[in-house]
Amino acid sequence: MAAATAEKTTVDGREQDRMQKYTDFWDKELKKDGDEHNNNRIAHYTDLINGYYDGATLLYEYAWAGSFHFSRFYKGEGFQASLARHEHYLAAQMNLKPGMRVLDVGCGVGGPAREIARFADVNIVGINNNQFQLTRATKYAKQAKLDDRIQFVKGDFMKLVEQFGENSFDAVYAIEATVHAPSWEGVYGEIMKVLKPGGIFGVYEWAMTDRWDPSIPEHRELAHQIEIGNGIPEMRSIQKARDALKTVGFEILHEEDLAERPDEIPWYYPLEGDLWKAQTPWDLFMCWRTSASGKFVSHNGLWLLEKLRLVPKGTFDVCETLKIAGDACVWGGKTKLFTPMYLVISKKPAQQ
Repeated sequence: MAAATAEKTTVDGREQDRMQKYTDFWDKELKKDGDEHNNNRIAHYTDLINGYYDGATLLYEYAWAGSFHFSRFYKGEGFQASLARHEHYLAAQMNLKPGMRVLDVGCGVGGPAREIARFADVNIVGINNNQFQLTRATKYAKQAKLDDRIQFVKGDFMKLVEQFGENSFDAVYAIEATVHAPSWEGVYGEIMKVLKPGGIFGVYEWAMTDRWDPSIPEHRELAHQIEIGNGIPEMRSIQKARDALKTVGFEILHEEDLAERPDEIPWYYPLEGDLWKAQTPWDLFMCWRTSASGKFVSHNGLWLLEKLRLVPKGTFDVCETLKIAGDACVWGGKTKLFTPMYLVISKKPAQQ
């Protein structure tokens, strides 16, 4: 079972030892993964998350985009356009206004921050605990000539007040990021504190739906597959997310599982690897990358790169879990046991 280690090898911001130990956070047989493993993942969530993203970030950018999240599709809509629309929708629901100071919790390589900064004319601070991603996010913001409006800082989203102080932001958003927190009460509580009175928190949360029953072995195995394939300490239900927001004092203004909308094109289609479902000619390549042949080329190419020492050791093992992730997300989407787009817009009371 993996645990934090004191001696680590750093390679361009990535730490090799935590990549190599990432899969040790789960039992080799997921059906035997129990409370001991779960508690260990929660206790060492920073090593778990960083080990995953040190290994997976480059493959995410290659196979997905600079915005590491899912989105809804309409017929004929291109993949990149869909990602942008998903981000615009969140910004619109939050009623972001020009000049606002906004915090992006778990900013990845900054794709949503760049899009929302342009769309809403806001100033964004992105926080991330992964140095490799922060370096790339800063580079991309500069290339986009947005470095005067977007700042990226290293920090723990469980310690936001310690880093920023109370009442520091007009609004906060998190896109498929706070699922990595050891507890929703903890991260939502920190977000509440750094928001100014009357400030808005918008989130797309990963969660198991009300159809999910952890007492059913197949349902529990699905949750474990989503966890190991995506660097998540523990998958939790929509109800727990709702309860956590209320517990820390948020007023919920709007909530909806967008995956429940009757879209002709499902949110998980890019993971199915079906070229016939590609919505635009460019998306043919995106669909191929998640097909059997595309995964064979990508993963074996990565294995070769690791053997040639062109990527850090451990990268291949982490990225092998992405196969589990893709299959599990499709399974969860088709059965509606899982959603990556539980949208909640909440408000910090004007007076507390």
